[in-house]
Amino acid sequence: MKYLFLLISSFTFAQQTQFVDFKSVLGKIAINATAKSISGDVNYDFEVLKPIDTIKIDAQNMEFSDLKLNGNPINYRNTNKELQIIFPFKKGNNQLTFHYQAKPKQTLYFVGSAAADDLQIWTQGQGKYSSHWFPSFDDVNEKVVFSLEIAFDKDYQVISNGILKAKSEINGILTWSYKMQKPMSSYLLMLAIGKFEKNVQKSKSGIPLEMYFEPKDTDKLEPTYRYSKRMFDFLEKEIGMKYPWKIYKQNPVRDFLYAGMENTSATLFSSRYVVDSIGFEDRNYINVNAHELAHQWFGDLVTAQSGKHHWLQEGFATYYALLAEREIFGEDYFYSKLYESAQQIKYASRTDTIPVLNEKASSLSFYQKGAWTLFALHEAIGDKAFKKAVRNYLKKNAFKTVTTQDFWDEINRVSDFDTNNFSKVWLESSVADSQEINKLLNKNKAMKLLFEVEQAKKKTLAEKEEFFVEILKSKAYSAIKEAVVGQLKNEKFEAKKQLLELALETKNIQVRQAVAASLSKIPEDFRLQYESLLDDRSYQTQEIALYNLWNNFPEFRIDYLDRSKDWIGFNDFNLKTLWLSLSISTPNYTVDKEKLIKELVQYSSPAFEAITRQNALEKLVSFKLIDDDVLKNLVNATTHHMWQFSKYGRDTIRTLLKNKEWRTSFERIMPDLNEKEQFQLNRLLN
Repeated sequence: MKYLFLLISSFTFAQQTQFVDFKSVLGKIAINATAKSISGDVNYDFEVLKPIDTIKIDAQNMEFSDLKLNGNPINYRNTNKELQIIFPFKKGNNQLTFHYQAKPKQTLYFVGSAAADDLQIWTQGQGKYSSHWFPSFDDVNEKVVFSLEIAFDKDYQVISNGILKAKSEINGILTWSYKMQKPMSSYLLMLAIGKFEKNVQKSKSGIPLEMYFEPKDTDKLEPTYRYSKRMFDFLEKEIGMKYPWKIYKQNPVRDFLYAGMENTSATLFSSRYVVDSIGFEDRNYINVNAHELAHQWFGDLVTAQSGKHHWLQEGFATYYALLAEREIFGEDYFYSKLYESAQQIKYASRTDTIPVLNEKASSLSFYQKGAWTLFALHEAIGDKAFKKAVRNYLKKNAFKTVTTQDFWDEINRVSDFDTNNFSKVWLESSVADSQEINKLLNKNKAMKLLFEVEQAKKKTLAEKEEFFVEILKSKAYSAIKEAVVGQLKNEKFEAKKQLLELALETKNIQVRQAVAASLSKIPEDFRLQYESLLDDRSYQTQEIALYNLWNNFPEFRIDYLDRSKDWIGFNDFNLKTLWLSLSISTPNYTVDKEKLIKELVQYSSPAFEAITRQNALEKLVSFKLIDDDVLKNLVNATTHHMWQFSKYGRDTIRTLLKNKEWRTSFERIMPDLNEKEQFQLNRLLN
């Protein structure tokens, strides 16, 4: 009977949404930043649709107490993955209350500290599961109306999903009461805590648009959130359905795991997109902004039933973000981005055998090929039919989960288009339909010209020089001119000099940046022209140009360093860390080298964000400026929650360990490391 019970229970868990409908939940939670823990009282309202003997709530490594069903104590089992409520449930409405506490290993992240006055706390549910910090549902099909009351130090701003209904303070602790009006999947539940300020605008439809920022970034507010309201208004009109929630918040957080995350009504995004007007040229938030906003309809309002249909979220968000960018930057920009993704899709199809309609499909497939699918469909059935189908699809499936067939059903209602064959070509095959892709791209004149440039790769420079001169002198779209510069990289300098000069004369930041990147060796008779790149309003161009000039012309190094000594760059200090590295490595440059080394090492320490630390560590290692502090910071990197940074730390240590002296140095610092660091280093040493 024991085994039979387990079998039945497993079955009911898998099918729980057919037996139970969780309606709403109120969580009253408190967070301890010192202990990095969370605790709270939870109140779930749910309806039993069919008799069932066990109900589960996902809960990773939590402790529970004071469980009551409809006010009465109830038996339960804590598996450390699920809270299982054991009771002969009959049809009807119920209320479940309990207390919980947890010390999450993931999903709830603590960055900085109160002592350093840089504490931020934030969550990331998708791909990580909100059940690590709040007892909820990993199954996206269980949608619940969430309300959170979050208690924290009154000196901090607390952000969560929905409308802020009230704030109340007791003994320096402020409780923020947030409420959603409509149901959503648990992975979209969020909170963010930090010392933020906000700017509030209103959309044409009256939705409050709250844009958060750190006080130190006040001057970066406009370039960071540039075009936000315009894109919001555009997407409401383009999608043909009003924004489905009561408010929209956007908040940058430090050391975020991804570019952005579309939590319902409250997007979090990486602080690397917090930029000034110069940084805007190379690293702006616009695409991520539009992408996460589009998800509020495609993903949050209507959610893919399973991973197999994930393109219904990412493909739609990617496509509608492109449409929003087209509204701002024009047709040529729109088609150039489609061209870029098409090249990636074609290349990937050589080895990628997994189609879009597969839960194991790549991000490229879900995002870019998904977007291309929608573009091809849009072009095939026409704007009017496409918009009507999308609008009907959203309205019919609002606050529900869907499959790809649900979308095809709406396409079939507005047209006689063959969705079965279309799906086989675009979603069920890993092969890229290059012929159709090229046909669609060739509708744009700029792309026709870009194809001509690409076809010229097979020609000698002498055969295509006149063509390239004509393009560089014309008003052709910048991406075409960049492609021209790209074809010059391996040509002899004297043969391409005139073309490079013409490229610089375009005064286009991206075209000039292409020139900067194309020349690692700079002839003396091109030095003055190349030096003009140091004045470009682009931190990326300046970084490339400064390094290449310093490397090519030792006799002018002091001039270059004096000229760039006050540069900072992006908020990851890319120009500052480069300047420090070059200054330290220039023997006759009169500066306090020890002081500069100390400053560069400090940028590699846990006092800074991961992206800044990696910038500094890369330069310290590359310029062979490695001491025990650098080694300790490298080991610390392996414990970071951002996998890209921790991987960099591990890979770099593995490379250094090939040298016996560095291996001895790592062994020497072992006693100075904390437990987590020692564990990671031991794994690498053995």
